[in-house]
Amino acid sequence: MGSAGGQLSGTGPVRLALGQAVAELGALGGMIHVRDPRQGVMRLVASVGLPDNLVAGWETLTDEDSAAPVSCVRYGTQVWTPPPPDVPHRAPLSSSGRSSHGDFPPGAGSLPPGSGVASVPVITADGESVGALSAVVEEPDELDDAQCEFLRRVADWVAVYLRPARPAATDVEHERHPLGGDAVGSAVWRMNDGLLALDNQARLTFANPAALKLLGSSAQEALGTVLWDHPVVRDTGMAACHGRAVTTRAPAGFDTRWPGRPGWYHARFDPAPDGLVIHIADITERRTEEAEQSAAQRTAAERVMRMGELTSALAEALTVQDVVKAVADRMLPPFGASGLICQLIENGQMRIVGSAGYPEEFLEIIQKLMVSEMSAIVQVLRSRSPTFLSTPRQYAEQHPDAAAYLHRSGMKAWAFLPLIASDQQIGYCVVGFSRPRHFSEEDRSLLIALSGLVAQALERARLYDAEHTRAQELQRGLLPRTLPVVPAVTAEARYLPATEGVQVGGDWYDLIPLSGERVALVIGDVMGHGLSEAATMGRLRTAVHTLADLELPPDELLTHLNDLVGDLGDDFYATCLYTVYDPVTNRCAFASAGHPPLAIVHPDGTAHFPYVDADPPLGAASPPFEIHEVEVPEGSHLVLYTDGLVESAAVDIDEGMARLAQALTTAAAPLADPSGTASAPAAAPTTLHDPGRLCDAVISALVPEQAATHDDAALLIARTRSMAPDRVVSWALPDGPIAAAEARHHVTEQLSTWRLDELTMTTELLVSELVGNVVRHAKGPPRLRLLYGRTLICEVSDASLTTPRIRRAAETDEGGRGLQLVAALSDRWGMRFSGTGKCIWTEQALPSPAHPAAA
Repeated sequence: MGSAGGQLSGTGPVRLALGQAVAELGALGGMIHVRDPRQGVMRLVASVGLPDNLVAGWETLTDEDSAAPVSCVRYGTQVWTPPPPDVPHRAPLSSSGRSSHGDFPPGAGSLPPGSGVASVPVITADGESVGALSAVVEEPDELDDAQCEFLRRVADWVAVYLRPARPAATDVEHERHPLGGDAVGSAVWRMNDGLLALDNQARLTFANPAALKLLGSSAQEALGTVLWDHPVVRDTGMAACHGRAVTTRAPAGFDTRWPGRPGWYHARFDPAPDGLVIHIADITERRTEEAEQSAAQRTAAERVMRMGELTSALAEALTVQDVVKAVADRMLPPFGASGLICQLIENGQMRIVGSAGYPEEFLEIIQKLMVSEMSAIVQVLRSRSPTFLSTPRQYAEQHPDAAAYLHRSGMKAWAFLPLIASDQQIGYCVVGFSRPRHFSEEDRSLLIALSGLVAQALERARLYDAEHTRAQELQRGLLPRTLPVVPAVTAEARYLPATEGVQVGGDWYDLIPLSGERVALVIGDVMGHGLSEAATMGRLRTAVHTLADLELPPDELLTHLNDLVGDLGDDFYATCLYTVYDPVTNRCAFASAGHPPLAIVHPDGTAHFPYVDADPPLGAASPPFEIHEVEVPEGSHLVLYTDGLVESAAVDIDEGMARLAQALTTAAAPLADPSGTASAPAAAPTTLHDPGRLCDAVISALVPEQAATHDDAALLIARTRSMAPDRVVSWALPDGPIAAAEARHHVTEQLSTWRLDELTMTTELLVSELVGNVVRHAKGPPRLRLLYGRTLICEVSDASLTTPRIRRAAETDEGGRGLQLVAALSDRWGMRFSGTGKCIWTEQALPSPAHPAAA
């Protein structure tokens, strides 16, 4: 402006200044008013970029107006008029000397939406305000200090050329043109930005050297041509923007790549009465800065997002391994880290609880080292402060003891962070980087803050792990460690604790040997989770053992269990399935209290669920319970399970049972040739007949590996065996004293047949006593049965429900010692009731040579 001002005449310098102000501020347009003190008005002498309908309202302003140009002259300071409010009023000057508000003149044309007016007074060297310089900008707030200072400097330059005189109307009309004529074209000839002027037919009427250089043409070649026909401009999209500016009669602009040139350019279109002015500026530097700022913002936003994800993941992490995985997945990527090691203090020793990204050989090295041999760790633990090492050289210089193994880590920079929870030092973690790294203050602050979150999460996870370990130990202690080996069945069981939550469940199972080579299979589920439910499960399991020893049938046993659960309170409920399998009759008797039904897999591989009406669970049932009996062919599988195996939030119990049946059928399909009986020699089960393999196949099908389960699940599968017919004999005895002699005769002959002559004398005494008691104290004809299994079993049945009891006989008593004799001669004895009476039984160990044959 300084160099061009002397070459311009008339209002040329004023036009030049106004154009520069509009271009620098990126304004929609600008105005210059001159004060006419004789008429008490201010008149418009120049405008740029504003349509006629808007300019018309600003041509003449009186001294009484509150418009920004008048106010700035009146108060001698810059004035900002924001977009017109609903109720116009003039705000007082701010403490900085600026007016924070103003009014638009009556009758003024409306400004573009969201635009305001910034005005500064034009003051001469002797302090006289001769006019005002105004810019129309698209900003809701006033200009910043730098922009206001720029306007004041332009106004000071204009003051040299502006005088308080009333220009002719023709001059005012002429100055509305953005370039005016040759004088202005000469003034802008030296601009670094390109400046083009088009007429109403888009023909080029003016181009400064910078614009001609962009076009790659001379003035003679370019002037007078339609700009959009130029090959360089054709691909820039300027024609579309020109159309918008012409249609809306409002400034328009866009960013574009310029053909054949690197970087970015901004093209601004300002409508004029007889055409349009295009200002083309190189904005490569600005775009680069914006791209860098945008990339930095994206990086920061991503880091904030990752940190938020890490916080959520740490809040949800239960175990120490969960915490380490969350840190490796969520904390390392935002920092560009490659490795992680977490060591915690346990019982005075350091233990690596998790790592990621470090070679195994390096981890083995540091595990063998004492903490005192690693000075970097000692420094962190003693100072409770982080250490940041940007290069291997810095690490080696500060900690020479690490030189021998440092290169094996594969890392080039490290952040050693103390782990402090509840003001207690619980360990440390080290974040490794595969490249040297400068740790900024932001990096350090974030890493330190995150180490606190990690420490809290690890401490919580350690408590969880300890509690979970104790809970699992309790659970294992309450469940049978091994199942008894019995000839009637070959059984295997599986217990699957829930993978989510620390609390133990109340699922349990058991196998209980009964008299007469029978076996009880039981499974149950205490509703709920927690130590109280686990304790209740233990009490029920103990109660079932006690009641099973009393030889109670399934329905009566569940009745006693129901009373026990009811006494625990209204909040305790449990389900239970109690099954008794008799290998002599191949029949299975069972009763259920709200438990999923028994599944039976036949030797041909088909599976089904015996249909029975379900009784309510224990604690809510009203006895009696219903007892059911089914025939089970030899080589079948009895499958007992809890609802956690077949039911979940995503699978209802009917669908789960169908899946169980399918899994059993698929897994047991090869079991078409069952073999082995209760009296067969003991041998390892074949692969196809192994209940353990069947358990694993079912669990694999219903609970895939890594699947998260919300409930415990138990599974008990028993493959049935039958007693060989030649190992069971039975006789009906006469009702009278002769019954004992006849019983002894049958025993002698049968034991000779079985080659158990060593047991003949003892067995005769036992039979004599038992049959004699029936003759003397019971009723009905007695019945004798011998079973040759693991032991020699002798059973005497009668129709009486009277319970015999051992009593202490005095020295002078002639009787009362019968049951004492039975107890002394047998290894075990007992009594059970049936629907027709009772049975008293005894067991004797087999002679050693005969024992293998009885297995």
